[in-house]
Amino acid sequence: MNQFTYLRIYRIVSMAIRFYLQVSIFQRRNRGKWTPVVEQRWNELVTRQAKEYKELALKLGGLMIKLGQFLSTRADIMPPSFLAELEGLTDRVPSVPRKDIIEVLEQEWNVEHSNYLSELSEAAIASASIGEVYKGRLKNGTEVAVKVQRPGTDRIIRADFQAMRIVIWLAKKFTPFTKQVDFDQLYVEMTETIGAELNFVRELQNGRAFSDRFAEMNGVHIPLYYDEYTTRRVLVMEWIEGARITDISFIEEHGLDRHEISERLFILFLEQVLYGGQFHADPHGGNILLRPDGTIVLIDFGMIGTISERDSQAILLIAEGILFKNYEQVLDGLEDLRFLLPHADRNLLEDAVERLVAAYESNELMQMDSFVVERLLKDMQDIVRTQPVQLPAEFAFFGRAASIFVGVLHVLDPNVDLFALARPRVLEWASTKREGKGIFGKEDVLRWVLNSTGPARVFPKKLINFLEEPEKMRNYLENKEGREREHQRDMQSRMFAGIFALVSFTGISLSVWFWHEAFLWVSSVFFVGSLWAFRAIR
Repeated sequence: MNQFTYLRIYRIVSMAIRFYLQVSIFQRRNRGKWTPVVEQRWNELVTRQAKEYKELALKLGGLMIKLGQFLSTRADIMPPSFLAELEGLTDRVPSVPRKDIIEVLEQEWNVEHSNYLSELSEAAIASASIGEVYKGRLKNGTEVAVKVQRPGTDRIIRADFQAMRIVIWLAKKFTPFTKQVDFDQLYVEMTETIGAELNFVRELQNGRAFSDRFAEMNGVHIPLYYDEYTTRRVLVMEWIEGARITDISFIEEHGLDRHEISERLFILFLEQVLYGGQFHADPHGGNILLRPDGTIVLIDFGMIGTISERDSQAILLIAEGILFKNYEQVLDGLEDLRFLLPHADRNLLEDAVERLVAAYESNELMQMDSFVVERLLKDMQDIVRTQPVQLPAEFAFFGRAASIFVGVLHVLDPNVDLFALARPRVLEWASTKREGKGIFGKEDVLRWVLNSTGPARVFPKKLINFLEEPEKMRNYLENKEGREREHQRDMQSRMFAGIFALVSFTGISLSVWFWHEAFLWVSSVFFVGSLWAFRAIR
């Protein structure tokens, strides 16, 4: 292992250790006194950490950017201020000199690049931490995109994975995150998903698979790939003229319908999840292009995730439960997906899901009083942190992909109604699943009857919730004031216990100095009792 690798690992691991120590010291100093002032200092700390991470990630590139993008979607384990700072972290790095790219091309092809290409652009069209894309022209005049792996990428990624093994070991030993994340499985998922990006032959195979799956879908195009020019570090594919799908000026210039495009894009993503199991794991605006005629072009199949048949059935349960307001079924599906552990408080979680769905459907998250919105979101965060909720490692990149994709949809159409778009497609998918079985079982009939009566069943509960909302708000405020008073009493008690401990310790010191045995025993008893009281009061 050379000096460069050691230095890279040192910078990543030392930053992680520093973050762990800062968080641990902060929590110890402020245990039992979580006030608004303390919360503000906590947000300032994690914001500084996020800025430091982002700065180092942009400087080092490689796995650090991919990991930062992943962390920016983990609201279940990362503080909101950390997420906000990492949001928008993009994998864009300065391009390497053209001569270095040509050197890689000729190493892979074993001939001069001019034997295959009559033209190659002077500068990279796109540049990321793993590969760079140039525009080229084959000898027969066909325009192509030539993706070339950056020199030294293998060495960088290997060093980053070694650093991540150390960081994960530290996280398992010294942080509470193991309750919510299976770090060992997550590491395996990272190596399989991100590691696959290093082999462009895999990307070609993935692209071909997607092309076969969506060949009949109107308004969707997957580029053509060229086997004869593709190697592990070089990928040659059809050149696509178009713009990023989030380029609103391009859409308006060509008179395209943003709402219709967002509908087609949503169906494209939903089809990936519901049929076949594979999905594009990096669907940001740069990987989804739009032609002047409105055709959606999906590119860059380096990161691909897979959803098993068993998990797709659980997704069906969740989708049906949400559409038909059967939130108990939603929790059943989440349990089947291993998101919930058996001892979770189902009543609490069912209420949380119902409140979130209701807030989304009525657009209340945009219209409600800021205090109510803040209370709702804080309650959700508290539930995620306190309940036995976990993100299975195999869904880590699905969560990231879904988050990125929804962001793209809302740029296209801020008023997009995901439930309205999903409802007919999910029902069609559900019926297809059952036709595929050849059976419509008693359990299916019973569940669909119950689901169909969902709105009628939940109406009384909605009415009760509406009538009880002022009472709930009053109880919330009263409980909040009660917790604050209790916190103040605890702080006063700890202060008195600390004073007694200090006085009794002084008594011990004096009794030892003057050798007063009776006074020594009395002071010792008071000192031990004060320490016990100080630790017992939280």
